[in-house]
Amino acid sequence: MKTREEHLNWCKKRALEYIDMGDLDNAFGSMVSDLRKHKETESHSAIGLGIGLKMNNFLSSPYEMRKFILGFN
Repeated sequence: MKTREEHLNWCKKRALEYIDMGDLDNAFGSMVSDLRKHKETESHSAIGLGIGLKMNNFLSSPYEMRKFILGFN
């Protein structure tokens, strides 16, 4: 099993690939889905924060989404 840090880095890498393709919805969806696949990140507090930000259009640019994804720790 991957460590929490390894898993988090894997989640970020996959989400960033979607951002690079211009697919912000799947970047966010991938990050949330992948976080839920590891016992130590499945209830990450930033998931709820991200849902609120996304619903209020605060993650609508590649820059904003990248900054959000890279901010996970």
